[in-house]
Amino acid sequence: MATIFIVDDDQAIGEMLSLVLENEGFQTVTCLDGLRAVEMFPIVKPDLILLDVMLPGLDGTGGGPPHQSYL
Repeated sequence: MATIFIVDDDQAIGEMLSLVLENEGFQTVTCLDGLRAVEMFPIVKPDLILLDVMLPGLDGTGGGPPHQSYL
């Protein structure tokens, strides 16, 4: 089962995304804070990250956790 890491400071959006994705068979982990998400990344080991681009402290446009690209 694929794990999707949802990082969004709006709790309602995170819960909605989690509900929809879990209904489609995905496992989800939700985090409300960008800096905390960086700490959680090696523990969660997600297959996909949904990252808000306007997070306080650390946004989704740079400085996020290291990633690997797949073609």
